[in-house]
Amino acid sequence: MTNKPVILVTGADLAPEALALLGDYALVFAGKTPQTADLVALARQHNPVGIIVRYGSVTAEVMDAAPALKVISKHGTGTDTIDKAAAQARGITVTAAAGANAAAVAEHALALMLACAKSVVTLDARMHAGHWDKATHKSLELNGLTVGLVGLGAIGRRFARMCEAIGMRVIGFDPFATDLPGYVEAVPLETIWEASDVISLQCPLTAENKNLVNAATLARCKPGVILINTARGGLIDEAALLEAVQCGRVAAAGLDSFAQEPMATPHRFQQQPGFVLSPHIGGVTSAAYVKMGVAAATNTLAVLNQVREPAAGQH
Repeated sequence: MTNKPVILVTGADLAPEALALLGDYALVFAGKTPQTADLVALARQHNPVGIIVRYGSVTAEVMDAAPALKVISKHGTGTDTIDKAAAQARGITVTAAAGANAAAVAEHALALMLACAKSVVTLDARMHAGHWDKATHKSLELNGLTVGLVGLGAIGRRFARMCEAIGMRVIGFDPFATDLPGYVEAVPLETIWEASDVISLQCPLTAENKNLVNAATLARCKPGVILINTARGGLIDEAALLEAVQCGRVAAAGLDSFAQEPMATPHRFQQQPGFVLSPHIGGVTSAAYVKMGVAAATNTLAVLNQVREPAAGQH
């Protein structure tokens, strides 16, 4: 057995570059699909000083099972799977790898938008089935259309630049954004629904914006709007979106996140025309894997080193 303090990773692996930074600690991996009970058991067994969060949720129960816990570090940007109020009450620092996967997620949002506008998935299936739809199919030209972004952090800004580069008008809503580039027009949230030909969600999930996209907001959108979500599934009322796609209010939806993950099977979106789906892998690239791992490790060490310094002379 090692005497090194333990860091619990709620996943099966970390990038070698991240592992190299954590040599002073013993790492315990919870596997690819850790449940809360698994994390509680591992926390009780190993009493980690840090948790690096990849999958699963870190609840108050998990925190209470690890009295030595000082830091919970997200391997990514969204911290909605961490009970931040419970962490604050226990003096545990919560950190995120801000911006580490921005390029990857923005590129995926672009891919979903293009797939929806150009019917990539449908035409590919038709071609493989032996059809040639040149005489009957028309795709949507994005040049000159308006894209509305909800969230203008690192991901949203990068996606905005991509949209501007292909000739789209970019409007955005983010109450916390400052110093926006000149090609992004800040607008109220109401304008996003009413003026956008494409709406893309790149904001965190909070208690206030749960089901932000719902029957009422969808009813205010332009007929034939495209909806892209590379943020969190909880931002969308899935039943309302299904109805909007089926009636044509929403022409297509490109979704990388879902209310329940892994997505339940069967699911209302499966076998439904108008949906382009991916399994929450927008931020999963080889480069982002390294950047997120290094950032998560660096953030963890920054907190632990800060905690250790005052006690350095007591050993």
